[in-house]
Amino acid sequence: MFKKILIANRGEIACRVIKTAKRMGILTVAVYSDADKDALHVELADEAVHIGPAPANQSYLVIEKIIAACQATGAEAVHPGYGFLSERAAFAEALKAAGIVFIGPNVHAIEAMGDKIESKKFANAAKVSTVPGFLGVIESPEHAVKISDEIGYPVMIKASAGGGGKGMRIAYSSDEVAEGFARAKSEAASSFGDDRVFVEKFIVNPRHIEIQVLGDKHGNVIYLGERECSIQRRNQKVIEEAPSPLLDEVTRLKMGEQAVALAKAVQYDSAGTVEFVAGQDRSFFFLEMNTRLQVEHPVTELITGVDLVEEMIRSAYGEPLRLTQSDIKLKGWAVESRVYAEDPTRNFMPSTGRLSIYRPPVEGIEAGVTVRNDTGVYEGGEISIYYDPMIAKLVTHAPTRTEAIQAQAHALDAFAIDGIRHNIPFLSALMAHPRWQSGQLSTGFIAEEFPEGFHLIEPKGLELERLAAIGADIDHRLNERKRSISGQLRAANPVQFERDRVVALGAQRLNLVIEDHDHDLVLRFVDSDTLMRVNSAWRPGEPVWHGTINGKSVAAQVRPMLNGVRVSHGGTSTAIRVFTRREAELEALMPPRVAVDTSKSLICPMPGLVKALAVSVGQEIKAGEILCIVEAMKMENVLRAERDGTIAKINAKEGDSLEVDAVIMEFA
Repeated sequence: MFKKILIANRGEIACRVIKTAKRMGILTVAVYSDADKDALHVELADEAVHIGPAPANQSYLVIEKIIAACQATGAEAVHPGYGFLSERAAFAEALKAAGIVFIGPNVHAIEAMGDKIESKKFANAAKVSTVPGFLGVIESPEHAVKISDEIGYPVMIKASAGGGGKGMRIAYSSDEVAEGFARAKSEAASSFGDDRVFVEKFIVNPRHIEIQVLGDKHGNVIYLGERECSIQRRNQKVIEEAPSPLLDEVTRLKMGEQAVALAKAVQYDSAGTVEFVAGQDRSFFFLEMNTRLQVEHPVTELITGVDLVEEMIRSAYGEPLRLTQSDIKLKGWAVESRVYAEDPTRNFMPSTGRLSIYRPPVEGIEAGVTVRNDTGVYEGGEISIYYDPMIAKLVTHAPTRTEAIQAQAHALDAFAIDGIRHNIPFLSALMAHPRWQSGQLSTGFIAEEFPEGFHLIEPKGLELERLAAIGADIDHRLNERKRSISGQLRAANPVQFERDRVVALGAQRLNLVIEDHDHDLVLRFVDSDTLMRVNSAWRPGEPVWHGTINGKSVAAQVRPMLNGVRVSHGGTSTAIRVFTRREAELEALMPPRVAVDTSKSLICPMPGLVKALAVSVGQEIKAGEILCIVEAMKMENVLRAERDGTIAKINAKEGDSLEVDAVIMEFA
């Protein structure tokens, strides 16, 4: 077996590979850019090599620097992770020429299937059903429009070397094709160093289902069931699960056998994924093959018990597969949520900064439920503008889909992050969504269910009372602590404090009475006569409230604020203040705070780089017109005018690095 391997990647996937390598007794080498000098993967590896400036095209995408790091450390093999150089045949060839093993498929397989255009041609030649499209290289917007007109709208413009939603656009008209073509080429060039794009028919109301395959250098290939990845935003997967709620055994067998046949045709000898677009009637078409480890591989590992990274390493070393197709049994259900540094309430704009709090839920197995958190960050670490905004992949596994979803929802509620904006409230809202819970999915799910974007759930009924109960318990414990510090609760001089409370949740008010019973807090809601028995060991300063309410386990994120706390739970984020009766009467007399008027300014919605300014001072603009393009975390964000007006002042120039809420320009 290899004695030392290098991981040509960063973040959570680098940490993931390092963990398996360590378990196998293999030494690891990390590489890092200027932005990653204090990163978690650098700390976890046995050795680390600096490879250049923060931009990926000057560090992680430079083949010569990776090879030099191998030679300097004596690494015998390289695991590429996903993204970056993972599907570049030139990288595998360069490693081979240098006498270094590539932990991935052979060059022929990468060339045949790794390139999106070539894989379509290969699949057509192999009589595999594919989505209609143009497989040649498209050189101009006019050419893209002509092809799209012939195929019929909607169409999808995709980067040939792409992945992860980068360099991908859906167009419903010729105008959208022209704009999408330019953006896709630009994103593809910056993310993959390859600006080629192609166009294919976009299947309406589709589901995205993929088959995990595993091969060795002895001609053996098996499949490890499927994953459903239909919950996507801007073609970026958000939630994945295994198995798929759509498939039956007959369809699973057909898809698996087709995936294996395709893999065998190119002598595939590592972990890879054959992706399909499926109709609601279980019809399916070959979409592409990813010749690498997928982001969502943990859900497959949890339902099969197979460590895919270990199998990749063993295959690269030349060992035959240790498993046959009959050994693969799917057990239970797994759900994965991608936790991103982005603000879901502001059109999912990326967020950067320091993680002042990072407390993921406890990992492990309890009562038949597994919680796993794959991450590459730590408390006190920094999220930069240079790379993908993923913070972690939270995965839960349970005997049934319903139980796996419930476990995921609870784990999300127990995940505390502060210092940056994050998408946990959105993920929690998805877990509670009836359509998601019923398995009625499509790749248009988010656009269809959140057409106006995501807004925090407005708690009502029992959910509102549950949040009030958490707030009341926190307030009660804080008051107990204050009285204890001041000596008011000494046995010789007990103090009877007021039991009536008014809980303010935003603009809503709930009246309740608090009583202590056998170390529990019993709350009676005056207006509904609801009784809630609360038990918690929460202590002041803890970012997550854990406890039971009427015997049911509940978790919620807690953030201190002036005269109260902000509690986040189940897709809500509510400011809670607890008053005595008299305090509530006085609070009602306070004047409301007036929001600052920003209607005459273009505000930068995320930290990023001004890629282009499309207007000038004095120019008249119309609603919907492009004002500027801001690049953040490898994605280009087009900012448009919300109404007609005139440009009065421009405060930024191309190339400027802006903070969130910076004023880019002002309107007359």
